[in-house]
Amino acid sequence: MRIGTPLGPAPTRVLLLGSGELGKEVAIAFQRLGVEVVAVDRYPHAPAHQVAHRWHAIDMTDPVTLATLIEQEAPDLVIPEIEAIATGALLEIEAAGTRVVPTARAAKLTMDREGIRRLAAEELGLPTSPYVFADSLDEVRDAVARVGLPCVLKPVMSSSGKGQSVLQSADDADAAWEYARTGARVSNPRVIVEGFVEFDYEITQLTVRHAGGTAFCEPIGHRQEHGDYVESWQPQPMSDAASAAAQDVSARVTEALGGWGLFGVELFVRGDEVLFSEVSPRPHDTGLVTLATQRLSEFELHARAVLGLPVDTALRSPGASAVVYGGKEMDHPAYEGVAEALAVEGADLRLFGKPSATERRRMGVAVAHADDVDTARERATRAAGHVRPVPQS
Repeated sequence: MRIGTPLGPAPTRVLLLGSGELGKEVAIAFQRLGVEVVAVDRYPHAPAHQVAHRWHAIDMTDPVTLATLIEQEAPDLVIPEIEAIATGALLEIEAAGTRVVPTARAAKLTMDREGIRRLAAEELGLPTSPYVFADSLDEVRDAVARVGLPCVLKPVMSSSGKGQSVLQSADDADAAWEYARTGARVSNPRVIVEGFVEFDYEITQLTVRHAGGTAFCEPIGHRQEHGDYVESWQPQPMSDAASAAAQDVSARVTEALGGWGLFGVELFVRGDEVLFSEVSPRPHDTGLVTLATQRLSEFELHARAVLGLPVDTALRSPGASAVVYGGKEMDHPAYEGVAEALAVEGADLRLFGKPSATERRRMGVAVAHADDVDTARERATRAAGHVRPVPQS
């Protein structure tokens, strides 16, 4: 592996498609290894734009625009960091010789819940919740009757809980269908209706496919509200049988997707039983906790694996993360309480630098380490609680 000098005549260049808070940490990880980073997002001054060598703001769902930019930049690696991308263009680009991370097929299958659910449940035979896909309100009503109540309705293409509803009665179907249509990333109205799974806890199993094989991080527990992660911690205590099952499921689904890189596999755990939920072929938001817990964060693991370099998934310390929300709508917020947050023992802070805030938009994260998970969670939550986004005076 040779890495060329950034901005020189023969750099090693990566093109990040998606420049949010996760993309920002990926960009930094690549830059620490001397890689030239070009960051792309749908709006200007996104978090990764602020640390990249160059940046672009385009509609990444437009295949012509996307293909034109990739041809212009001529990257060694194209790295999707979000779902809303013209994956058809990625397939063509990969066929023409440009490497897509982990693969263009993986990006396409995981772009929507239908592709990855059918791969996991119907091709690989992995245990999942019962599910039905629907394209209309009438089909949603039928799906609810088939999977039973309570159930969860989600757009096949969305993230961070957008468009997701829990249905407690058949009368909830109309409102859930409308909410899914407005919350989807694209105009496709297709949804998945999932039977509600009674589980003890849910985890993210970070799985790294690299030149030496497949490696696993310690499991990450997390708590969600409205389908979006609020806090995470590592390690999540698990039985030996459940841990082995989680790694087996993760290995099978990531092997089917192929390529090198870090994958975030979301799983439900019930006793020693593990059910597959979703997978992202990239660093996961709950994995922000690894900034405090591991010698190599999930972002550094991703960069190393992609480049064919050695990886180390060892846990350094128990730790936790807690989200800082915008609180209300404002442009170019300022932040108060930073000193108080950083005064919390074992705590650190990442403010993402997003140019605008909304009530539930993730604007930063507090991470903390401690001798045990419970203490780390308390520290991270306390540190996050000190930070207040406020309007610029």
